[in-house]
Amino acid sequence: MVLGAGGAARAILHGLLEAGASRVLFANRTRNRAESLARAFGPAIEVINWEDRNALAGCGLLVNTTSLGMTGREPLEIDLAALPKDAVVADIVYSPLETNLLAAARARGIRVVDGLGMLLHQAIPSFERWFGIRPEVTPELRAHVAASLGEN
Repeated sequence: MVLGAGGAARAILHGLLEAGASRVLFANRTRNRAESLARAFGPAIEVINWEDRNALAGCGLLVNTTSLGMTGREPLEIDLAALPKDAVVADIVYSPLETNLLAAARARGIRVVDGLGMLLHQAIPSFERWFGIRPEVTPELRAHVAASLGEN
């Protein structure tokens, strides 16, 4: 399931379809935006109402692409009880790195992916264009950026 209907959601939907996903549940607080974006991707994207976002039984992946849970924003209210233990939860928010969503998933023993990787990999083309050097995302770079964000 993908939550949110902005540019990041578009990229993630594209990536999921390219990777072979045959069905992706998709919800946004504004259903019209979700439906508009889903039309661009075809029938594999199934729009559900925002209120139905807790329908996670059978989901192998939950991705939050909204600003909910970001520092200074309201939290993402979602119940992970139905999410299978072998699922993965990703939150593209990187401030804080450990969102309430990720903490709740981690507490249930579910694998999590924070938003720092996306931030770092998005920065590569800009850095290369500005400075003429293509940086490599390494564990050391990740640790340095995490520390600058006040994270461990």
